[in-house]
Amino acid sequence: MSDADRAGTAPTGRLGAGALLALAAVVALMVSAPATAAQAPVGLGTAGAFAVLGGASVTNTGPSVLTGDLGLSPGSAISGFPPGTLLGTTHPTDAVAAKAQSDLTVAYDDAAGRGPAASVSANLGGQTLTSGVYRSASSLGLTGALTLDAQGDPSAVFVFQVGSTLTTASASRVTLIGGAQACNVFWQIGSSATLGTNSVFRGNVLALTSITATTGATVQGRLLARNGSVTLDTNTVTRAQCAPAPTPAPSAGTPATPGTPATPGTPATPGTPATPGTPATPGTPATPGTSATPGTPATPGTPATPGTPATPGTPATPGTPAVPAAPGQRLPATGPGSLVAISPREVAYVVRPGDTLSSIVRRLVLAPGAPARSVARTVTLVVRRNALANPNLIRIGLRLVLPRRGSAPPPTVTFPVTG
Repeated sequence: MSDADRAGTAPTGRLGAGALLALAAVVALMVSAPATAAQAPVGLGTAGAFAVLGGASVTNTGPSVLTGDLGLSPGSAISGFPPGTLLGTTHPTDAVAAKAQSDLTVAYDDAAGRGPAASVSANLGGQTLTSGVYRSASSLGLTGALTLDAQGDPSAVFVFQVGSTLTTASASRVTLIGGAQACNVFWQIGSSATLGTNSVFRGNVLALTSITATTGATVQGRLLARNGSVTLDTNTVTRAQCAPAPTPAPSAGTPATPGTPATPGTPATPGTPATPGTPATPGTPATPGTSATPGTPATPGTPATPGTPATPGTPATPGTPAVPAAPGQRLPATGPGSLVAISPREVAYVVRPGDTLSSIVRRLVLAPGAPARSVARTVTLVVRRNALANPNLIRIGLRLVLPRRGSAPPPTVTFPVTG
């Protein structure tokens, strides 16, 4: 090749290299961008029936309240119930718990394999995230508040992949807005999870090793540990259930095709005029009737004897105070958020949007700053008083009977453990 040829081809080679670099940058950007396709929920199988499922042991301290089943497999030690309260069934190392652990392993692997994932910082506090898959290669923390926004889609799914540990600070919160549901939030933890004192956590924790909920932590979701222990201390754990999807409105039908105009009928033939009838013969005049005989005047009646004045009645005995309405009885008709006194010790409250049993008890029954132990104990009484089959599904407009603020503290109530 001549020098002229080489001189002519050199610029072309440099342009080719630049184009390749630009293409590589575009490809890298596309790979690192978070996925926009909607994620399906992680299938929990039979593990979805459990509020708490442990591998080695389950230990509780204080009046924790679990709504959902409690299970353990392959370990054999479940302790602390009572004083803990279980609104569900206990499965200690039985076939049900073993199947749930098997389904948990499948769900854990499913969550860990979701992608593409967007990287997140080591602290989720102060962030607002939309649906998708998020990954931290090592440990992940939460200080303050994390907001998950479904942007009006109640089926939006959030998956967090944590390479090592998850640790939330005291009083930290996971907040759901835009129709987001705790049942569609999944935390896949490569090691262990620790939930801080008095924190509010939402979502399903799928931990490879262990889970510790410290004093007063509240969980709307599930605590599912594959190999290690679940440790509780005066906690409220409510198994999250998704609300049914709204039925779509029927679509408008296709407008009907206009019909063919009717053919005008043949005009009717005029009828023959009727023949005039024969005039009627006049009737015979009626015979006058006989005059009536005047009647005999009536004899005046005897004046009535004046009656005896009535004896004054005995004053009425004051009525017995109304008995407070029991579960299933009709309470005063009020709107959501209304509060009506129904007895010296109880009030009727109508559930409003955003309410949970814990928030209602903290706001309307207990004094500000009441300890989590009192909250859990009072929630148990409200569940019993109102015969709630599933405290996690209180609907807007439901009327609840609550203890009046300032009444004597309720006694400790425990339920027997079955299974």
